[in-house]
Amino acid sequence: MSTPSRATVARVRRRGERGSMAVEVVLLIPVLFLFVLLIVMLGRYVAVRGDVDATARDAARAASLEPSRQAADAAARSIVNASLDSETTCGPGGIDVQLDWRPEGQVTVELNCTVSFEGLGLIGVPGTVGVGGSSSIPLDPYRSYS
Repeated sequence: MSTPSRATVARVRRRGERGSMAVEVVLLIPVLFLFVLLIVMLGRYVAVRGDVDATARDAARAASLEPSRQAADAAARSIVNASLDSETTCGPGGIDVQLDWRPEGQVTVELNCTVSFEGLGLIGVPGTVGVGGSSSIPLDPYRSYS
């Protein structure tokens, strides 16, 4: 009885492994796709968080320039409502404007908002995630406040 040659053994091995690469690719593509979606979602979350922080800063700055407490509160809320996109919502309790309305006081705006998963790039996925931000702006020490 003769032993098979190396070439014959290599051919048999190659025939047995045919299609294995296709199976590996079919199994890896969904994993890679989910990984890319996760990266998109995290990038969008960082962008939304930056938007909320910038909105809090802009609202505090606008409030600090107003002549009265009522005008400052209204200015801060209008900036928040105008600045955020439709997927990011800060409900009535999500906008907190704290006014230390005196020379050398400060205006603090805290936002607690929610953004839908669709707003994070996950189209068709239900649910929301919370995003918060705050900013404090000092008031002018040489101005009178009513």
